[in-house]
Amino acid sequence: MTAAERQLDRTALLAVPGILVVLLLFIYPFLHGLVLSFEPKEGGGLANYLRFFSQPFLYNTIATTLWVAIPTTLVNVGLALPIAFRMRRNSAWQRVLTTILVLPITLGTVLIAEGLLTYLGPQGWVNRLLIESGLASSPIRLTHNYWGVFLALIIAEFPFAFLLILSYITGIDPALPRAAATLGAGPGRQFLHVYLPLLAPGLAITFCLCFVQAFSVFPSAVLLGAPAGPTRVIAIAACPDLPAVLTMSSISRSAAATVSAKCPARRLCNGSFATRAWSA
Repeated sequence: MTAAERQLDRTALLAVPGILVVLLLFIYPFLHGLVLSFEPKEGGGLANYLRFFSQPFLYNTIATTLWVAIPTTLVNVGLALPIAFRMRRNSAWQRVLTTILVLPITLGTVLIAEGLLTYLGPQGWVNRLLIESGLASSPIRLTHNYWGVFLALIIAEFPFAFLLILSYITGIDPALPRAAATLGAGPGRQFLHVYLPLLAPGLAITFCLCFVQAFSVFPSAVLLGAPAGPTRVIAIAACPDLPAVLTMSSISRSAAATVSAKCPARRLCNGSFATRAWSA
C-alpha cells in the first residue's frame, strides 16, 4: 500500500462520526419502528396493516398528508428559486435578507402556529386590514382549516428552501454564465442552459427535504387546522392520543401507520433523486 492510499484510508475515517450519527438517529429508529409494526398485541404480524388499510378514516390520512405536503413544497421551492437567483451576488442586501429569514427557523412550528392564530383569526390583523381596506366585507376564515396549515408551512419552510437554494446558486462559477453571454446567450438562455442544469441536483435535494418536513406536519395541523377533518394528517392518525401512545399496542399501531405512510413519500422522493441522477 502506497503512502497516498494510507492517507486516503485515514481521511475516510473522518466519515465515521457522521455514519454513526445516521445509524443511531435515523437507521436504528426506522428499523425499530418497522419491527414494532409487525408485533401487534392481537392478531398476526400484519394485523396492524390490515387494520390501517381496512378503515378509510385511517388510510385516507395518507392522501390528506400528500395534499398538504406536495403543494406547500412546490410553492416553497418555486418562490425560493427566483428570489435566491436574484440574490445570488454577495451584497449587503443578501446578508440582511438571510439574517431575517433565519428568524422563522429559530421560532419553531409551534410558535409560528400560535402567532398565526392571532394574526389570521377573525379579529386578527389580516382580517382587519382586509375589512378596513374594503377588500372584504366580513372576516375571512383562515384558521382551523386547510389554508391555516398551508400558510404555516410556507412560513416555516420557505427560509429553509431559500437558504439551501442560495447556497447552491452561489456555488456556481460566475465565469460560466459570462462565457455563455460571450456566445450570445441572453439572461433567459443562461438560466435555462447554465444555471438550471447545475441547480437540478440541489433543487431535487431541497424538494425532498422540504417535502419530508411538510409530510411530518403535526403542530400546525392540530393548532391551525381541523384535526378531525381536512387536516387529519398521518401524524395525527399515528398519534391520536399521547397518553395512549405509552402502551405497547398503540406504539405498534403507530409504527404501522408511519411505515404505511412512508411508502408513497419514499416513492415521490425517489422520483426526485432519479431526476437528480439523470441531470448529473
